[in-house]
Amino acid sequence: MKEFKMAQPQSLEQFNSLLAARKDGYYLMAGGTDLLDEIKNEIIHPEVVIDLMSISDRSPITETKDSVSISALTRVVELADSPIIQKHFIGLHQAALSLATPQLRNVGTVGGNLCQRPRCWYYRDPEVVCRKKGGSRCYAFRGRNRYHAIFGGGICYIVYPSDLAPALISLNAQITIGGPDREKTMPLENFYILPQQDVRKENVLEGNQFLKEIRIPLPENGSKSTYYKFKERGTWDFAVVSAAVNGIVSGGVCKDIKILLGGVAPIPWKLKKAEDLIKGKRLTEEVIKQGANEALKDARPLEENAYKIDLVEAVLLEAVSSIA
Repeated sequence: MKEFKMAQPQSLEQFNSLLAARKDGYYLMAGGTDLLDEIKNEIIHPEVVIDLMSISDRSPITETKDSVSISALTRVVELADSPIIQKHFIGLHQAALSLATPQLRNVGTVGGNLCQRPRCWYYRDPEVVCRKKGGSRCYAFRGRNRYHAIFGGGICYIVYPSDLAPALISLNAQITIGGPDREKTMPLENFYILPQQDVRKENVLEGNQFLKEIRIPLPENGSKSTYYKFKERGTWDFAVVSAAVNGIVSGGVCKDIKILLGGVAPIPWKLKKAEDLIKGKRLTEEVIKQGANEALKDARPLEENAYKIDLVEAVLLEAVSSIA
């Protein structure tokens, strides 16, 4: 591991000064669970690591009359334990509890989870220079690809590993992106980019920008959310397939619904075709399966991961049925 320096700003003002001078080789660290892995695997070689957790003026989770605000530096355990989150957003609470182990939830942050890098074993292998690391090919396409993408691949078949992102997008979350000059707000859904847009990146952040805050509108009357995750091991495992669902069901009829999948694409994957088919219909097992089958027409599985098609149907059936 190459030696590097640590910077520990004590306030947002000091942090913004560091950002203004930021250059290649400067990396931001919150909980550090992902960044340290990248350093140890020699994927990155930082000159300076900026420790965000040293900032003293961090905001807690707060509720206003129309929304809930979450600092990007909120620890995942704080999110899971928050009475505000448990009261309004049970799906987000479930997603936070599904994440890693209690020890890692005590360290990892919401912003870190939303900005983490892919867990593809080719990308994480220091001996492999894949397309995401500047090489000329995606080794998953013709290689071992059991855990790779069935949607949105093409030039790179990573899957996005965050549990919180699908849940937050299903809840119509907005984010604030900070920087030394100005802030901007956008839907979290627009934060992520496909490899075809820029294979070296997973989101829209530029070099002197950072994820500052997440804001979720309070749910409409009758709205229910859930998060269902299939993983191979009971703890410390990423989703093979997950589904975040948020909807309104009245008299057994689906009035509105949002469905996001995890573990199947390079970004949190919205099932627009399934939403359109299910909306306005009585939520029966047959209707849910029809919605899943319609969305799965866009799937392009690789040699070893076609089993994910069956898992998507099973996970959707479980998740959508639970809001009925």
